[in-house]
Amino acid sequence: MKRTKLINLDRMRKKTVGLRLKPLVLGVAAFSLIGCIDSRKANVYASVNHCVNENPAMAGQCEAAYQTAVKESARSGPKYRSERECISEFGQRNCVPYRTQSGHDWFMPAVAGFMMARALNNNVYHSLPLYSSTAYGSSMYGRWATADGRSYPKRYGSMNVVGDAFKPKPAVSRTMSRGGFGSTVAAKSNWGGRSSRSGWGG
Repeated sequence: MKRTKLINLDRMRKKTVGLRLKPLVLGVAAFSLIGCIDSRKANVYASVNHCVNENPAMAGQCEAAYQTAVKESARSGPKYRSERECISEFGQRNCVPYRTQSGHDWFMPAVAGFMMARALNNNVYHSLPLYSSTAYGSSMYGRWATADGRSYPKRYGSMNVVGDAFKPKPAVSRTMSRGGFGSTVAAKSNWGGRSSRSGWGG
């Protein structure tokens, strides 16, 4: 039977302290996971506050990008049957509960950061959740990983990404075996990118 999700998105976030932004209607500055990004450049931020500090005039876009990343994580992020299996790949305090509609309690990695990029028409922005691990020996230790297992250096600011980085990921409704996601990341570890200074790149 196909499992679907019933999840409190607030619990998926890394806990940060700082400003809280009211919901904003962004007009033409819509968010999606489809389309070509600008010059294969994206920007990586640890939190909404980090994004706003680097881009003071784009508070609404930063908030919307983060919310999109958290929702996408719930839809396509890796899921584990036990907290121990999740911790083995992502480390202590990096896993959050996940409850399905059928009442199963699973675990997922918390969203540790997010990637944001501007589309070619300059009015659409793309956003992805990023995961990382504090478990020494994990293929994600000291690196970022996306929901499809692509790996990037754990840095902030402008970063080169592959051309289809923001292509929609398949929904995940099954748990992963222990080490399964890390094996995927290891296999794709050569798909990383360089980072430069913070702020909008490309």
